Amino acid sequence: MTFAACADHYLAEHIDSFRNEKHRWQWRETLSRACHAFDDLNVAQIDAPVVIKFLTPIWHRTAETGSRTRQRVEKVLDWAKVHQFRDGENPARWKGHLEHVFAAPKSGNFAAMPFAELPTFMASLRQRQSSSARAPEFVILTATRSGEVRGAAWKEIDLDKKLWTIPAERMKGGKQHEVPLSKQAVKLLRAMPHIEPYVFPGAAEGKPLSDMALMQLLKGMDANGYTVHGFRSTFNDWAADLGQFDREVVQHALAHKLLDRVEAAYRRGTALKKRRTVDAVVGELLRQRRVGCQRRTIEGMSLKPG
Repeated sequence: MTFAACADHYLAEHIDSFRNEKHRWQWRETLSRACHAFDDLNVAQIDAPVVIKFLTPIWHRTAETGSRTRQRVEKVLDWAKVHQFRDGENPARWKGHLEHVFAAPKSGNFAAMPFAELPTFMASLRQRQSSSARAPEFVILTATRSGEVRGAAWKEIDLDKKLWTIPAERMKGGKQHEVPLSKQAVKLLRAMPHIEPYVFPGAAEGKPLSDMALMQLLKGMDANGYTVHGFRSTFNDWAADLGQFDREVVQHALAHKLLDRVEAAYRRGTALKKRRTVDAVVGELLRQRRVGCQRRTIEGMSLKPG
């Protein structure tokens, strides 16, 4: 029995328990790489040196990806042992084993850029003419996740309604998310070449922009260790500091579940009209080079929804 055959059986038995299509795709993608690396080895022949050789380049690129890959390989090897296709200790186990080979992924929040630095950063970003530059700009304008933007498809975008509808299977929470588009976001989209299916295509034909491309972009811009995902925290901090918007409106913009279950039960909408106002304010402020006058700017704008 090969590792590939075991992986196929494991997925067949567990795939329906994964939370959404994105999660299912991630498992398939991870295990397909492992199958390629382990080639036609009998699953009983996979030992620690084989696993370490496979994981090392992945871990050196991104420890978090390496950690997820290790966990999934461990699950398949555990399945193989339970079904008596191998015996002995699992060579992909972490505790007391691979923890002595690889550094544990760093935990904690994503590094977030202070909002005061954002307009200058945006001005620099807009000087770069590439899909990998437009994607983080769109992340900032919409307060969405990096993966949601990288996987954005033209069929999800309605420029006439100024609305981006992200299907449930692409959302972390497994629920459809509507994103109102400010005039700056619409302008960005209209300037993008319309290459199906993805709004932000990658280097390979028919593939979306990779996470690595965005990481390399920020690294090349000397972004002080700030991350693309951290821009969501930047938005949240700015909105809280300003105090002009209801908390639930900000949480809806971030596609977060409301912490109060009673509040969530009574507020089943997505505050779309109010969120259009928030996006309009963000877009207008990011057009400027400085934010010291942000409250005067907001007071001069209409805060009515629409």
